Amino acid sequence: MTTSADTLHSIADALWAAQSHTPFVAIPPVREAIGALDGDSAANAYRVQQINTQRHIDAGARLVGRKIGLTSASVQTQLGVDQPDFGMLFDHMAYGDGEEIPFARTQQPKVEAEIALVLSRDLVHERHTIADIIAATAYALPAIEVVGSRIAQWDIRFADTVADNASSGLFVLGSRPVTLDAFDIAGCGMLMERGGDQVSAGAGAACLGNPLNAAVWLADKMVAVGAPLRAGDIVMTGALGPMCAAHPGDVFTAHIQGLGTVRALFSRLT
Repeated sequence: MTTSADTLHSIADALWAAQSHTPFVAIPPVREAIGALDGDSAANAYRVQQINTQRHIDAGARLVGRKIGLTSASVQTQLGVDQPDFGMLFDHMAYGDGEEIPFARTQQPKVEAEIALVLSRDLVHERHTIADIIAATAYALPAIEVVGSRIAQWDIRFADTVADNASSGLFVLGSRPVTLDAFDIAGCGMLMERGGDQVSAGAGAACLGNPLNAAVWLADKMVAVGAPLRAGDIVMTGALGPMCAAHPGDVFTAHIQGLGTVRALFSRLT
């Protein structure tokens, strides 16, 4: 007899196989299978995410932080939700500024410019304040998230993206750390270019009004699920402007006012 646990594992298996297959083969949406289960759909989607999180760890991956997704009000409306979501960041997902990203490692990639925070203290309170986040942040870095989806044609709703590790792919970090008192995290402007042509523009305020608001939400959420953020963790706080599809050979440069520049380079297909 099939149980909810069997179904959750079957969904996790399908997502794992999709990301592991070379060449990449997308799968249909999983939201109907999740929605048909007993209990809260979002909670079940996070259970699927956790199954594959443990698979990564069992395979030797190191958890290095979290990403926050759905920080745009328009995207929340599109997916029918009123809050962000989160996904896991592993060491094998990280690239440095200007380091070539093998395009074969991506799944329907899109890029978005973000502000990454690197923590120097644990965040373990049930309810955090912006002051807690500021005190716990060692420095910020300009970043580009390479989001990806194992769901065919990005046909996603909330349960699909949560189960799929919040549509995580890879991430690129800049190399010049900046303390929070050295730039305006809410007021900073962002411009992203592809080969010199502007493809996205925005500001810190596009991320829940202030990226620190997103970090507060994440810190509270991770305590609630029993996995608090720890010193050394990277927090990708969310998009500062619209995402842009990436193709083989693309070079993206994100400029964030007061924070600096970061580049994501994609290999050409051979």
